[in-house]
Amino acid sequence: MAHDGQLNVEAPALLDDLLALTAAAVAPVEAILARATDTVRATVTDNGRVSNALVEANQTAAHGLAWLATYAQALRQMQSWAEALQKDGKFGETEALIHQIAFGEYLWQIYGGIQMNQGEVVRLQDLGLGQEDQRGLMSPAIMALTQGGNTQSARTRLVELMQENSANVTVGVSGLDDELEMIREQFRRYAVEKVEPFAHEWHLKDELIPLEIIDELAEMGVFGLTIPEEYGGFGLSKASMCVVSEELSRGYIGVGSLGTRSEIAAELIIAGGTEEQKQKWLPRIASAETLPTAVFTEPNTGSDLGSLRTRAVKDGETYKVTGNKTWITHAARTHVMTLLARTDPNTTDYKGLSMFLAEKIPGTDADPFPTDGMTGGEIEVLGYRGMKEYELAFDGFEVKGENLLGGEEGKGFKQLMETFESARIQTAARAIGVAQSALDISMQYAIDRKQFGKSLIEFPRVSSKLAMMAVEIMIARQLTYFSAAQKDGGRRCDVEAGMAKLLGARVAWAAADNGLQIHGGNGFALEYKISRVLCDARILNIFEGAAEIQAQVIARRILG
Repeated sequence: MAHDGQLNVEAPALLDDLLALTAAAVAPVEAILARATDTVRATVTDNGRVSNALVEANQTAAHGLAWLATYAQALRQMQSWAEALQKDGKFGETEALIHQIAFGEYLWQIYGGIQMNQGEVVRLQDLGLGQEDQRGLMSPAIMALTQGGNTQSARTRLVELMQENSANVTVGVSGLDDELEMIREQFRRYAVEKVEPFAHEWHLKDELIPLEIIDELAEMGVFGLTIPEEYGGFGLSKASMCVVSEELSRGYIGVGSLGTRSEIAAELIIAGGTEEQKQKWLPRIASAETLPTAVFTEPNTGSDLGSLRTRAVKDGETYKVTGNKTWITHAARTHVMTLLARTDPNTTDYKGLSMFLAEKIPGTDADPFPTDGMTGGEIEVLGYRGMKEYELAFDGFEVKGENLLGGEEGKGFKQLMETFESARIQTAARAIGVAQSALDISMQYAIDRKQFGKSLIEFPRVSSKLAMMAVEIMIARQLTYFSAAQKDGGRRCDVEAGMAKLLGARVAWAAADNGLQIHGGNGFALEYKISRVLCDARILNIFEGAAEIQAQVIARRILG
């Protein structure tokens, strides 16, 4: 520790002291989380069981608990990251500054109020905790980190190092192995050359991403990344999917999202398909010969998928589908729809739903939906434009009986739930990429833009914004990599994936919003890239489970 409460991370001998300090801060956070969990559980329990009605009535407490648990997990993973780097001799000044700022900021937020979004703060008293409970956070380690961790001088120094090492792909060592970092560099080069120079024009003209990009990504293996080798894929890890999604989304979220639909479709088929369905569809998806789209949401259901009304009626060897779907990404030029529909008309919940691999004819600009029995129209959107969004209507649309996923009715909702872990991990990675894009664009602008005789980056409140972008990107990154490792290890990770997505989406929005602020009035002009990044970042808090739904899922699992 240096004078004036400022942590000194320049001397290598003191890096161990910093890690000891942050390690000591984790246990009190775990203790306050355990106490909050007990308190909230008692509030929402009726006759010995957690009551959904009481969880809803005490939603602020329940969702606040989810955020507190997310912060506890984030600090835990940052500590694991830092200790692993120190062991490998890679924990340098940049990494130490990121680490101390992360702990300094998140510990203060746990004590004083966690920012769920730009308009909602949850405090420990909202979770039923009193002053006596909060005194547990007044340990020497936490007091040292809150007083000396996230200081202006630490943020300024971090940005100085960021400028000195601007050629590095990430700010701070990611903690992944060399093979994954080689994959990152490959896709970073591709994004810089083939995506970034054109993304803003695609956005402004509201154009579909060119087919040549899809062809090139197919050649690079993007669509078969995690599909097993016996089905034509590469059989790589979810961690590799994270790195690829991160770097492509850093170039443009639309390109980073091209693989999402393939990931969802492949997961559905791997987990729930028959062997014949795996043999038929997985090699086609891996090669991008077949482009899939996910057709789940309906106009009046949103996140309440259990109440879907689109019906599929068996008629001989086929099913006839009738109903409406909305917010269908990349619907026009795809070949197959993972389509969720009700096969049991006597049900009104998830039990009567089935999943189909519904084949369709790819459309053109002139005739986007040429297949009999379906029509569609584009939904004009603020951002996330590269694949376009559509509303679809089905009227007697035919699906072959052999394309009922798994060959059994009534399993659709369960099959879909099995894909949510991977989808949310991938969305968290996309969020990191968008946040990194905001940082890239804003840092360059802050260096180039002169005001009052000097570059914007020399003003502390500008450099502080950039520093916090870098710090929170690393926090979200470690949470996402942890969830991917859990998935790769065959462990249930719905909570971890949900936490990564919950925090990553907020980090992306904060980075884009602060990036636009750094641009001032220019940021509000459509010609500046940051205006696009802001629009793109906003959707991350909504799709693949809105933040409120995500917090609800996390809370219910924590509470049991």
